[in-house]
Amino acid sequence: MEILWFYIAIVLAISDEVHSRIMWGLFADFYILLAGVIKESVASNIRLWIVHEFMEACFHFVLLSIIFLSLEIGLLAAMIHMAVDLYHEISGIELNPLGHRCLHFTIESIFFIILFAIGLPT
Repeated sequence: MEILWFYIAIVLAISDEVHSRIMWGLFADFYILLAGVIKESVASNIRLWIVHEFMEACFHFVLLSIIFLSLEIGLLAAMIHMAVDLYHEISGIELNPLGHRCLHFTIESIFFIILFAIGLPT
């Protein structure tokens, strides 16, 4: 297992920051227009939010798959990140940005520690 779980959690945190800065910094106007198009297609704020989280997970999947040269790590990282985001929103817990990042890092680290401890992915 070594310390790969730690690197994955760190890269996933960086990936989340990169995603936010790219989408809300460089492509903010496009992102807002895309949200409007998606909203009209799905006709619900909840579905729009889930589509947004899925698209963000796809971003993390691609980035982590490339960095770690592993589709399994990319997929698992994207899935756990999306699950934490969905849980965090549904639970209604109010966290500042640092608290939100700590929540992600803790849950994602534990997830990968457990996976590597039982031998997945190798």
